[in-house]
Amino acid sequence: MKKNHYAIIMAGGVGTRFWPMSTTSHPKQFIDILGTGRTLLQQTYDRLVKCCPKENIYVVTSTSYHDLVHEQLPKLPKQNILCEPSRKNTAPCVAYASYKIHKLDPKAITVVAPSDHLITKEDTFVKAIKSCFAKAEAEDCLVTLGIKPSRPDTGYGYIQYIDSNAKEKDKRIFKVKTFTEKPDHDMAKFFMESGDFLWNSGIFIWSTDSIIKAMEAHDPELANVFKEGWDDYNTRNEQKFINGAYNVCKNISIDYSVMEKADNVFVRSSIIGWSDLGTWGSLYTHLKHDAHKNAIVGKNVMQYNCNNCIVQVPKNKLVVLQGLEDYIVVESEGVLMICKKQDEQQIRNFVNDVKVHKGENFV
Repeated sequence: MKKNHYAIIMAGGVGTRFWPMSTTSHPKQFIDILGTGRTLLQQTYDRLVKCCPKENIYVVTSTSYHDLVHEQLPKLPKQNILCEPSRKNTAPCVAYASYKIHKLDPKAITVVAPSDHLITKEDTFVKAIKSCFAKAEAEDCLVTLGIKPSRPDTGYGYIQYIDSNAKEKDKRIFKVKTFTEKPDHDMAKFFMESGDFLWNSGIFIWSTDSIIKAMEAHDPELANVFKEGWDDYNTRNEQKFINGAYNVCKNISIDYSVMEKADNVFVRSSIIGWSDLGTWGSLYTHLKHDAHKNAIVGKNVMQYNCNNCIVQVPKNKLVVLQGLEDYIVVESEGVLMICKKQDEQQIRNFVNDVKVHKGENFV
């Protein structure tokens, strides 16, 4: 394990689509949503500590989640919790952490990963990251993990690659041709059948030198905001500078800011049991099912003639269900939601309506 290998965990999201379990004050990355005994953030940390020294792991999160991160990751040095004063998407998050780490270690190689994804094949994941570390250390490039599609999913972005990897040591690494946002079903089916598209995992590997050069070349407006803080990084003035920087920086993803513009982007095809756990439906596919294809998290759930449901309730709550087919049933912190699985895209609307009619306490 090399001393110049670092990890940046992005943990500032709200996870509205997992309401009512995920709320503004306690979003999904801080929840044991799979019933494993470890939250999604803790599982992410557990994976990445196999890839780099634990003192080299940084978590970028909202100021309001600082204490939650410290509580769930007590071994993480407090100075490794980087606090964003507002949510500005992934590019400012990457810029902040990259400039800070680069000042500490100009030879740093980093993996950037969301805090709320599921990866079931952890050994394969670690092997993939280490291979990408080697690639990023050897040349000026930006690498992302691509997931081999198992279905024509319309909820993911896609990466098209060029099959010209003769010079690559790792034959799973390819040059990226295009990025495509979430397609419709017919296009997703075409992508899958073509064989040269992968799902975009949102996991990146690069040297801090390469990503900083790429940001300065392709999004100088954003880069200049964070470059100005060079003298403040890793000093007591850092947070004051960051608070000001987030007031003026734009809201943009790292894909739009850099990845879709750069010409030195590579993708490693990976089969790591990945899901971004974006919806209750995606969670359903990763939970154990009973004989009636119900996925139940909760020790005291009794069901009669229920099929294809996902049920997530507190361990101490007795719940009796009868006659439900293809439903989501979730109870958390005094809120009960019952919704058809096919209508789960309405959950964001539910949250907005609750805010308007019942106030912020329930969301």
